[in-house]
Amino acid sequence: MADEDDINDDDAEEGGDGESEDGEGGSKKKGNKKLLIIAGLVLLLVFGGIAGAYFTGLLTPIVNMVMGTPEPEEGAEETSFTGGVFYELPELLVNLNTTGRKSSFLKIRISLEIDVPTDIPRIEQIMPRIIDNFQVYLRELRIEDLQGAAGMYRLREELLTRVSAAAAPVRVKDVLFREMLIQ
Repeated sequence: MADEDDINDDDAEEGGDGESEDGEGGSKKKGNKKLLIIAGLVLLLVFGGIAGAYFTGLLTPIVNMVMGTPEPEEGAEETSFTGGVFYELPELLVNLNTTGRKSSFLKIRISLEIDVPTDIPRIEQIMPRIIDNFQVYLRELRIEDLQGAAGMYRLREELLTRVSAAAAPVRVKDVLFREMLIQ
């Protein structure tokens, strides 16, 4: 029995000491973890706010001041032309290629994006060729060819290829759909 009491006393001492150390150590560890999480969240919010302000342009005046870059005057106009010019084509109405008795029609309004505004007279000169190329292609389309985003993308690419070939020296940047109706 004495041996059993010694073993129980040893277990009680270890358990008692272990619990008190774990209790204090556990609370220190929990406190440190909470402090690290809070500090991490604060840093995340600060850096996120700074990044958000930078990307929205709110920090541009401060960055320009630090870097020594002069701010443009409000009355000054830009001299460089970076965008294109949009030229509207006449409305096209074509019947689509169908296998049944019921005919389907496509009504489409297109704009061309041209690099240089001085190319507009050249586009107007070759307008009959552009319209002819578009109508020949559009009449061979089926309704299935126009369905979905992939169909619209293929149509845009094919029309861009055809107008670029017709307006050879003039560079057409893009074909834009203003209206498209399939009936």
